[in-house]
Amino acid sequence: MYTHRLAGLALAVACIAAAPLPVAAQSELYAKAKSEAAVTLYVGGPTAPWEAMAKKFEQRYPGITFAISGGFSNVLDKKIDAQIAAGKLEVDVAILQTIPDFVRWKAEGQLLVFKPAGFEEIDASFKDADGAYWATMVNAVPYMYNTEKVAAADIPNSAQDFLKPQFHGKVVTPYPADDDVTMWVFFHIVQKHGWGWMDKYMATKPNFIQGHLGQQRSIGAGPNLVTFDSIYNITTLLKKQKLPVESHFATEDATPIWPLTGAIFKSAPHPTAAKLFLSWLLEPEQQIATETWSGRRDVPPPEGYKPILSYKVANDYKAFMTNDAQIAELRKKFETYTGPVVNAGGVR
Repeated sequence: MYTHRLAGLALAVACIAAAPLPVAAQSELYAKAKSEAAVTLYVGGPTAPWEAMAKKFEQRYPGITFAISGGFSNVLDKKIDAQIAAGKLEVDVAILQTIPDFVRWKAEGQLLVFKPAGFEEIDASFKDADGAYWATMVNAVPYMYNTEKVAAADIPNSAQDFLKPQFHGKVVTPYPADDDVTMWVFFHIVQKHGWGWMDKYMATKPNFIQGHLGQQRSIGAGPNLVTFDSIYNITTLLKKQKLPVESHFATEDATPIWPLTGAIFKSAPHPTAAKLFLSWLLEPEQQIATETWSGRRDVPPPEGYKPILSYKVANDYKAFMTNDAQIAELRKKFETYTGPVVNAGGVR
């Protein structure tokens, strides 16, 4: 699966001055990290991919054990805030989709400024210039469809295509008032197509669920067929599970992209181990292993795809999510369409 990407990696690594840390610096960091013996990560979304990466990290750096807590980003951030307020921080590294948390934590002086090797290769739109937080990966939110039940000629290329009769009752998304990314996706649609589109869409009796994992699985396993709001690396995970799903970049509407943002807390119990982990994670080989796009300009894209910024994309997630007044207004308005959130399981 990685053949083409690894070939690109070999060329990239040969040209990258800031590949893995210099041996001496890496050895020194590892020696200090071993004395801490552990690192704790809170991650928004399914934990399975991160558990696999944690095993690789533990093999690379024996003597450091990994603890991972996953779930909804907008639940984990509150857990972290409670720990900070109590003066008993348990987490070292947070990797979440909720960018406003990182902006706020930086302003509050809660984040450890750290620029790992390769930091300068991260596109400016995917990082804090001071090094307080940055993209651990970049996720796209393309369309997704069931490859066995949706004909090639029927694959949507615009939000208008989801209004077609063959998709009535078969489109599914998370609740836009509950999920930040989903709200942002809906926002871009109504910005382009107007609120009249939302009225027409609701008339098709779409389905709503809490969280992207359950939502996207319902397309591969039924009963749904398509969505305009899928997380690319969840689609990759489902394909590994042999579900008949595929991503599609629309040609008429922009595809939203957003960085899964990571940072180390200033009061982290294992700050050196946290630095070692994020340094390792930013290495080209590990960036490729995330099976999505890297924030680094010098790391090749997933096989069969172009560099993410070469697509027609919406790359304004941070600006959108830090407009509190707009978010509050949109949340209320979307709730008038979808009703209250019903917890049907799933994880972002």
